Amino acid sequence: MSINRGLPRQPSQTAVPRKARLAVAAMFFVSGAVLSNWVTCIPEIQQKLGLSHGALGVALLGMPVGLLLATPITGWLIARMGSGPITKIAALAYCLALPLPALAPKLLLLVIALVVFGAISGAMSVAINAQGLAVEQRYVRPLMSSFHGMFSVGGLVGAVAGGAVASLGVAPVPHLLGAALLLAMVAILASHRLLLSSAVTVSQGQVFALPKRSLVGLGIVAFCSLLGEGAMADWSAVYFRQVLETGPGLAAGGYAVFSLAMACGRFTGDWNTQHFGSVRMVRFSGTLAAIGLMLSLIVSQPMVAIIGFACVGFGLSSIVPLVFSAAGRTPGIAPSVALAAVATTGYFGFLFGPPLIGFAAELLTLRGALGLVVVSSATIAVLAQTVARSREPELYVD
Repeated sequence: MSINRGLPRQPSQTAVPRKARLAVAAMFFVSGAVLSNWVTCIPEIQQKLGLSHGALGVALLGMPVGLLLATPITGWLIARMGSGPITKIAALAYCLALPLPALAPKLLLLVIALVVFGAISGAMSVAINAQGLAVEQRYVRPLMSSFHGMFSVGGLVGAVAGGAVASLGVAPVPHLLGAALLLAMVAILASHRLLLSSAVTVSQGQVFALPKRSLVGLGIVAFCSLLGEGAMADWSAVYFRQVLETGPGLAAGGYAVFSLAMACGRFTGDWNTQHFGSVRMVRFSGTLAAIGLMLSLIVSQPMVAIIGFACVGFGLSSIVPLVFSAAGRTPGIAPSVALAAVATTGYFGFLFGPPLIGFAAELLTLRGALGLVVVSSATIAVLAQTVARSREPELYVD
């Protein structure tokens, strides 16, 4: 039901220590840094094991499988224990699991390692988002965009550090071991300031519902956007290293620039949307991402590719927040149900996009396979009208 905007705020909603907000931001940073350290090592691990693009695609499929297995279990645990304790455990486990893929001596063990890594990644993602929502709810003002911006900052720092380490000739195992220990220390320090419980209102209705027709367009946009994010994360370094034939340091630069541009886009996204409108933002963002990546694929120059990857990062940065916001305004369906339906559809793009790129690269080339991201970005621009305001924003509880 709707809540009157004139009701006084409860003290508990505004009395959250600033340290809790910083702790959640640190956890998002750690999550992004763990992921980016892993992706900078993918080319070396592929070369060490002698994997084709198709075989690497099979291995990368392990992460989404693990994530899909862990997500419902994590949600069940958070409902009973609160997001704070689960975030502490998941963050430490995620850091310590970082070296596992590099330790795998053959494809089968790499797949198993990535299933485990993906499961812990899924638990971490659910937990930190629940904790972030708890802090945001207490503050009674938007914070999630900045939290996700910290994920991008973590991705940038991890990619730059990973590229620097790789350029020094450090093997993946000692590289990821060192990164794991440093990030685990950050996670441990931040964990003491987390909220003990999630404090987020949960619907008493269905756990899952099929999306309404009005949400299909939003789901497609979310799918296309997150497919692009996943493809950039897993294949950018491989593209620079093998197609553009750069060194390991510059190979990490593609994802680093992508992460930097995405962080800038997320930290400025609210202001841009307020001034230009959500439909124009989505149309411009999808077009920018499509043109940027197309130039990167057509012009075989590393610097052009870096500029293009920056366009992709900035273009995709605001899509998911705008889509989630539009889903929450859909008439005739509770915001939480709408968000869950659209988010689930979108995450399928993030999880299965990278393996799809690998399989397509086996049939075509990696350059041709990444053309799928150009198509998906153009699709976002075409469907921009789906994020138009359908009703005035309201405050809801389920």
